[in-house]
Amino acid sequence: QVQLVESGGGSVPSGGSLRLSCAASAYTSDYYWMAWFRQAPGKGREGVAAIAGGSNTVYADSVKGRFTISQDNAKNTLFLQMSSLKPEDTAKYYCAADRRFMTSGVSLEAPTYTYWGQGTQVTVSS
Repeated sequence: QVQLVESGGGSVPSGGSLRLSCAASAYTSDYYWMAWFRQAPGKGREGVAAIAGGSNTVYADSVKGRFTISQDNAKNTLFLQMSSLKPEDTAKYYCAADRRFMTSGVSLEAPTYTYWGQGTQVTVSS
């Protein structure tokens, strides 16, 4: 069982930056896929970015070049650095994890992931 706790959300103007953090209760740098998802009001949960093996990453087209996913292995923490934020990035952001023994093919599909945090709100004003 892995507990995930997100932090770092807030309100920023368009063009601003935020860094989200996700603290995991267990060592997740090896043999886990880690990901960020978001859900805006009235919309489905959308995969934003995922990482496996510390360096194998995948991003949604809507955030490529603006968001960066990374891990701090020593602190069991996942990050999402968000820059050039847009109003359409407004959503509740969730951290997710799933135990996997391969680092290739990391997914942005929500049903792939077993463990979820409670989310942190990001609001971008125009």
